Amino acid sequence: MKIAVQMDHISHIHIKGDTTFALCLEAQKRGHALFHYTPDRLSMRDGQVSARLEPLTVHDVEGDHFSLGTSQRLNLSAMDVVLLRQDPPFNMDYITTTHLLERIHPKTLVVNDPNWVRNSPEKIFVTEFADLMPETLITRDIEEVLAFRAQFGGIIIKPLYGSGGSGVFYLGKNDRNLTSLLEMFAIAYPEPFIVQRYLDEVRSGDKRIILIDGEAVGAVNRVPSETDARSNMHVGGKAEKTDLSDRELEICQRLKPYLKQRGFLLVGIDVIGGFITEINVTSPTGIREIKRFGGADIASLFWDKVEEKRR
Repeated sequence: MKIAVQMDHISHIHIKGDTTFALCLEAQKRGHALFHYTPDRLSMRDGQVSARLEPLTVHDVEGDHFSLGTSQRLNLSAMDVVLLRQDPPFNMDYITTTHLLERIHPKTLVVNDPNWVRNSPEKIFVTEFADLMPETLITRDIEEVLAFRAQFGGIIIKPLYGSGGSGVFYLGKNDRNLTSLLEMFAIAYPEPFIVQRYLDEVRSGDKRIILIDGEAVGAVNRVPSETDARSNMHVGGKAEKTDLSDRELEICQRLKPYLKQRGFLLVGIDVIGGFITEINVTSPTGIREIKRFGGADIASLFWDKVEEKRR
């Protein structure tokens, strides 16, 4: 197959934990041709969607992990697969790329489906399963946030369209910084904020579960450092081997038909203390850590499914 990867520039990634890099390694191993481009190289002229593509070769060597060939503008409809893998923020620039890629899908298989990526923001999609979530408020109304904190005590507040733990704050019951923080959020973010009841169980870990075409295939536990409420690994969270509990398997079974309906082939969900907090559909990560701890080779499972879809 010919596979184009829409991603943040490959020179900036850290290959030890990068899922996009792992997917590229496995595709190359299978003999597929890889092409690299960044979202700013995407164009549409007279209804034809193209990108300035560079042939890509990957090497699992820190500091020497890629080679790029000469770039040329090619019609993306000539590709068999496009991986939609750039990281959020989920802003109008990101949304515009989904509109463009929708013009070539499904003749060219875009993973994940750009229409449903656009219509399933990660912190809003999850609210369709309110009984599986901690108590959650989405608003810009400061009075509503104050009332929510008065009811539940400790809270987590974060930008609605953020990612990777950026802008996530924990405020305890008696923390006096809430009003000031909300003023800063109102300046920094044009959208509503998301506020959730703080789950003490996060100190034992925030579990990332990977699903392929709706099936749970592996998980890694991420434990926050002593000085942080966030468990994201790139901000100091520690990865640990883990298994799935009955409750977590129940959550995955509930999600399965919705993920399959929306054409989500690769999804990462976050679960804390038996509650789901996010459904990551843009560029979910974690598969290298899962394999490192002796879990499934999820990159291989992913390409098995993509090859089946293409057939």
